[in-house]
Amino acid sequence: MLKRITLSICCLFCINTLSNKVYAQTSADSLNNKLTVYDNTIDKFNTALGPGARLYNGEEYDGYYPGITGNAYFMDEPDWSVGSLVYDGYTFKNIKIRYDIYIDRAIIPLYNSFLKIGLLNERLTSFDAFGHHFIYIKHNPAVTGSVESGIYDELYGGKIQFLSKRSKSIQHDQTTTGITTYFYPTINYYIFKNNQYFTVSGKGDMLAILKDKKRDLQQFIRSNKLKFNKTDKEQAMAKVAEYYDHISQ
Repeated sequence: MLKRITLSICCLFCINTLSNKVYAQTSADSLNNKLTVYDNTIDKFNTALGPGARLYNGEEYDGYYPGITGNAYFMDEPDWSVGSLVYDGYTFKNIKIRYDIYIDRAIIPLYNSFLKIGLLNERLTSFDAFGHHFIYIKHNPAVTGSVESGIYDELYGGKIQFLSKRSKSIQHDQTTTGITTYFYPTINYYIFKNNQYFTVSGKGDMLAILKDKKRDLQQFIRSNKLKFNKTDKEQAMAKVAEYYDHISQ
């Protein structure tokens, strides 16, 4: 979970060599001298990172109680994915990323430290990890059907968008041996077309939303033998969205 600790404090843990010099001074040192060294420490940290200093700005992330079955991560993947992200107006590459879909945050390791950071969604534009492209969308009441603010998996992006919203909740079940606590995943799909969001759950919804090309899409589905079962539905809907864009040009 996240702790509301400002990163300027966390940064001091990352650069403990310099920080230790501050507190290793004798008691005769004045408070002003200590503050000067403190400021110099932060300046050196920010100078060394350059624009990267903007990335290490979020909240400390310390995970979950180990007794919970499963994990909070995208695709149940507990390992880091090396990807890129756009944060605070800058693009950062070769960054280790996890995506915690329970709290809906991109997680990165703090520079030169064992600590981890939950990035602030309002500063996040997008990130690429685990072979997927994720974007942050802010709720806009002026848009019909506007989705809630959060991170969305952009499964197709063109003149229309096909998006998924993955989330997890923590559930509790009573068993003969006690209470079992576990993460429970859910997923919702959306089409963004003509400045409007539509909820979509399968082939019928896709054809209804994209009805101006319904016959062409039906033929495409038959010709490519697309399946809309639980296993193949996501990929099939993404292909239909892409084909719709292609024939709508």
